[in-house]
Amino acid sequence: MPFLTRRPLDAEGRCRLCRAGRFGFDAAFAYGSYDGRLRELIHLFKYGGVETLAGPLGRMLMLACPRHQRFDVLVPMPMHWWRRWRRGFNQAELLAAEVGRRAGLPVQAVVCRRRHTSPQAGLSRRERRRNVQGAFLVRRPEQVQGKKVLVVDDVLTTGSTAGACAEALKQAGARYVAVLALARADRRPLAEPEPEPVQGLAAPHSGAAACA
Repeated sequence: MPFLTRRPLDAEGRCRLCRAGRFGFDAAFAYGSYDGRLRELIHLFKYGGVETLAGPLGRMLMLACPRHQRFDVLVPMPMHWWRRWRRGFNQAELLAAEVGRRAGLPVQAVVCRRRHTSPQAGLSRRERRRNVQGAFLVRRPEQVQGKKVLVVDDVLTTGSTAGACAEALKQAGARYVAVLALARADRRPLAEPEPEPVQGLAAPHSGAAACA
C-alpha cells in the first residue's frame, strides 16, 4: 500500500507504526484498493444484501492469498450479534467459507465480540484503537493454539479492528496471525503540504507543469 510520509522506512521496509508494534497481526494482504468498482461490489454485498457476490469476491480473495505461506485455519472477522441480526449475515463468514472451500482450509468462527462497539467510520486512528480495545474474545482457544491463523475480512482501513482481533488470537495461543482482506482503504492525506515559497521568487502557477 503506497503512502505519504516524511519519515523513512527502516532497513526492513517497516513504517513507524510497524516499528512501534502498533499492529497485532504479523502481515496483511489485500486484493485491491477500496475505491471504484471494487468498492461498489463490496457495498452491494455488505449493505445491499447481495449474498451471491460471495462467490466472485471469494475468487478475488484467493488471488490475494499469499502463495508462499501455509496456514492452519481461517477465522472470519466476527460481528456483534446485534449488528449481525440487523444485517442478516456476516459478510466475513461468507468470504471465509469461499476461501476455505477453494484452499482446502478449515474455517473456525472461534472469535466473538464481547461488547458492541461504535462504527469505526469517521474515527481517527487513535479513536479506532480505543474503540475496539478488548472487544474480542476467543471462545475455543484449543482450536488456534500453536497454529498459523488467517483472519478474513472485507475491508482493511487503519488495521485497528484487525489488530485487536489478532491480539486476542495471540493471547489464546496462536503463533502467527495474518489478515486477508478484499480491499485496503487509502488513509493517505490527499496531498503533501505546499512548500513555502522562497522569498523573492514567484510560486509556480497551480495549473502549469514544472519543467527542468
